[in-house]
Amino acid sequence: MISVAQAKQLVSENVVPLSIKEVNVVDALDYFLAEAIIAPISIPSFNQSAMDGYAFSFKHKNEELNIVGEIAAGDTDSINIKLNEAVRIFTGSKVPDDCDTVVMQELTIVNDDVLLVKDEGLKLGGNIRFKGHQIKVGEIALEVGTKITAGAIGFISALGITKIKVYKTPKVVIIATGNELVKPGNTLREGQIFESNTFMLQAALNKLNIEPEIVLVEDDKEKTEQVIMTAIANNDLLLLSGGISVGDYDFVKEGLENNGVEEVFYKVNQKPGKPLYFGKTKTCYVFALPGNPAAALTCFYQYVCAAINIMKGSVNIELNKIQLPIAKQLIKKEGRAVFYKAYTDYKTVTVLEGQGSDVLKSFALANCFVYVQAEITTVNENEIVEVHLFP
Repeated sequence: MISVAQAKQLVSENVVPLSIKEVNVVDALDYFLAEAIIAPISIPSFNQSAMDGYAFSFKHKNEELNIVGEIAAGDTDSINIKLNEAVRIFTGSKVPDDCDTVVMQELTIVNDDVLLVKDEGLKLGGNIRFKGHQIKVGEIALEVGTKITAGAIGFISALGITKIKVYKTPKVVIIATGNELVKPGNTLREGQIFESNTFMLQAALNKLNIEPEIVLVEDDKEKTEQVIMTAIANNDLLLLSGGISVGDYDFVKEGLENNGVEEVFYKVNQKPGKPLYFGKTKTCYVFALPGNPAAALTCFYQYVCAAINIMKGSVNIELNKIQLPIAKQLIKKEGRAVFYKAYTDYKTVTVLEGQGSDVLKSFALANCFVYVQAEITTVNENEIVEVHLFP
């Protein structure tokens, strides 16, 4: 059995980004850049007015200025400004080469095309976005591993780029095992439970913009091996729910071995989620998650999310972590690290009632984990703890 830190290190050492593809920028939302973007132009590509007003030479600020023309956004004609002259200008317009300042129209007096500047606080270069102030041609616009957001799409488009290279999103399959599982909507008989793990994991994957395939299989050795074989052949990531323990009807581990999956680790010194398995083939990564739903989702957030982020090319692979004071004293047994389901208002963090590996009600109310290391037994009220925010 390995530690949490060792398990996370093994995931990061064994998972690599998927292959690269080219996509249209407008279709790139939530992908990660596989190639740095170098600015082909400066933004702005010319000295640009930041507001509606008048452009002039600052050294003539306190003089009467003759208004000799008008420049609207998009005008390409050049206007030469002489001494004691100004030009009417609008937001986004190109500032004439002979002008170095723009005064906003509300702080002027204009009579018969003669301008008086009344902005006492105006400085040289005021209200001008100078060429390249956002980015200069040849500079790195976005680094490898940058997530493509709506803002990134706007920025890339402003550079005139229409296609970019990104890492592929993993193809994922979820296999749930167990004779006791019944899909919601059917009649529940004595000894059966409604299957929830696939719905839960599917939702968690949807949050990462992945739509997985779902497979249910009964506790049968041959059927388990067959669905594992098919899943490995057709996917980048296989998630198994249940059947990884050592009971008489747990066939997952043997099924993985018989399908050539190389075990990286099995069992982590944590609660919940001790019987976590991670393995790989040449083309597919495999996580066998505990059957208990809270344990399964904990392992998903802590390990599977990291693996997916690596596969997608992200440079930030783990959950966001913050430090906060805990609302109430916490006492636990020594020897095993614990991920406590918790809720935070970002001022303090509260560990919720119901921490069993089978309990989802507290997960439904949680937005974070409180992580307490194995050797710690007591966390006092208001003591600072490590908080892992859900995606």
